[in-house]
Amino acid sequence: MKASELRAKDVAALEKEVSDLLKAHFGLRMQKATQQLSNTSALGKTRRDIARVRTILTEKKKGAAK
Repeated sequence: MKASELRAKDVAALEKEVSDLLKAHFGLRMQKATQQLSNTSALGKTRRDIARVRTILTEKKKGAAK
C-alpha cells in the first residue's frame, strides 16, 4: 500500500483501514503463535502499513484543525 493511495482517502476510510489492518495483524500473530505462519515477513509488513496509515491519518487531522 502506497502513501499516495492513502492520502487520496478521507479520514473515515483511513480509520477503517487501520481497523482492518489491526485485525489482520492479530490474525497473523495468532498464526505465528500456533506455528501455522509460513510467511513471517507479513508481520513486519502489516506493522509498517499500520504505522503508515496512522501517520497519514494524524497529518490529515492536524491539517483539518488548522
